[in-house]
Amino acid sequence: MVAVKFDKNLQKTISKIKDNSAKSSIQSKIQKIIENPEVGKPMRYARKGTREVYLGSFRLSYRYYPNEDTLEFLDLYHKDEQ
Repeated sequence: MVAVKFDKNLQKTISKIKDNSAKSSIQSKIQKIIENPEVGKPMRYARKGTREVYLGSFRLSYRYYPNEDTLEFLDLYHKDEQ
């Protein structure tokens, strides 16, 4: 089973979301990532080692450590804020 960690900033960002449908889509996407950690797009250059999945116009960034079998969810941001 994959160990899961959440960054404090990500928890703060998700708690600020008032739209319940958006929160449920984020939770379902997190569940899909936990089931298959390599589902996200691998990033390059400065963000090498991280992966991202798309949630409409938002991006959910995470890091997967296969040796430790650990997932670390990093950030949720708008695509224009890259």
